[in-house]
Amino acid sequence: MLIDFLPFWIADYLAVWLFVVMTLALMAGFPVTFSMMGVSFLFGLIGLDPTLFNLMPLRMWGIMTNTMLMAVPLFIFMGFVLEKSGLAKDLLETMEELFSNVRGGLAISVMIVGALLGASTGIVGATVVTMGLMSLPTMLKHKYSSSFASGTVAASGTLGQIIPPSLVLLLLGPVMEVSIGDMFVGAVIPGILLVVLYCVFIWVCSFVGNRHVPATKGERVKFSKDFIIKLCRALLPPLFLIIAVLGTIFAGIATPTESGAMGAAGAVLLTVFNGRFSLRLLHDVAKGTIKMTSMVFIIIMGATCFSLVFRGLAGDDLLREFIDSMHLEGWQLIAIVMVFIFLLGFFLDFIEITYIQIPIIAPIVVDYGYDPLWFGIMFAMNLQTSFMTPPFGPSLFYLKSVSPPGVKTTDLYKGIIPFVVIQLLLLCIIAAFPKLVTWLPKVVYG
Repeated sequence: MLIDFLPFWIADYLAVWLFVVMTLALMAGFPVTFSMMGVSFLFGLIGLDPTLFNLMPLRMWGIMTNTMLMAVPLFIFMGFVLEKSGLAKDLLETMEELFSNVRGGLAISVMIVGALLGASTGIVGATVVTMGLMSLPTMLKHKYSSSFASGTVAASGTLGQIIPPSLVLLLLGPVMEVSIGDMFVGAVIPGILLVVLYCVFIWVCSFVGNRHVPATKGERVKFSKDFIIKLCRALLPPLFLIIAVLGTIFAGIATPTESGAMGAAGAVLLTVFNGRFSLRLLHDVAKGTIKMTSMVFIIIMGATCFSLVFRGLAGDDLLREFIDSMHLEGWQLIAIVMVFIFLLGFFLDFIEITYIQIPIIAPIVVDYGYDPLWFGIMFAMNLQTSFMTPPFGPSLFYLKSVSPPGVKTTDLYKGIIPFVVIQLLLLCIIAAFPKLVTWLPKVVYG
């Protein structure tokens, strides 16, 4: 083999060089899947017996026949239906009217709508763009500062990373060897706490930050019969989807795949009932679903190729030996891992991190005695934080692409910082009190 002709400082650490070269290729902008597959095949031919690649078709077949991953295109389809049907816009307008008498009510309504959309779709990029198009011009019109308005919208749109049925949690469950139902239930309390902390911060800013948040209240809402009907028409559809998807999973009635099918069918029915269904809409939704699903699965296949070669080169043993040599306490290991994942989130997509880094790191964390469910939620919330942290947060780029001309990039950076601080605070709280994650799954599933 070619490895016999390499110097020891390359041959003995070939798995490390594999990881370094692949990371550099991704950061240089090469296509994700081709980077992972190409680099993995190259290093596999150098350091492994070529017969090892006979295992590759079996690994690929295992992915394509994984019933849990069948839920991915269903949830993506559901999210695209809600995005393109205009149901989200109706919800925002109604919630804005409902909170009109609350200080900072418009910003609070944006945050609540973002949470409901996150719980209905689970697709962060689509939610950020949708919220940016709908709510950012409205907030600027109501005298919110550009920085505060853009920060609020970016934070609300990113809630789909942690609020179930998040695509992150859906893909993370099988990798962590934790049931998707447990992942969804475990994320409920952290997700609710995050929304509450955001809303409290907005309300406080209406008293002390009048330069950014209008202090005046709007007209008191009148709960007339017409308004109650309007509220029900806007609020019940997303609640119906949340109950149909999450309620059936939590109750043990349906698997995540079955509940995804219910959510997809429910989203179409809601569009029909609202008179917004058309063949054009169905075509756009199907096209978007196929593109995103293909992207997800081809990245998973590339990551599978990488993990096969990395383990074949004893990379996991090298990493374990390195960590053991450092004689770390458990909390020190978690802190290092969280910082590492946070930095990776600037440059790599969550799918790549989930299927490349987590299979390597998770077994070591579990060996240190930590609950894999707790670590999975910590990982998801950490990624959510890096997803909206300047200067590389993808959420900020999504929002900037649909922002009015007067909103500068520096406004986005300034506005998102308080919400990033809140995220980090909650991450520390969850680290200190793991039962915030593990308690509810035990209550639901016993």
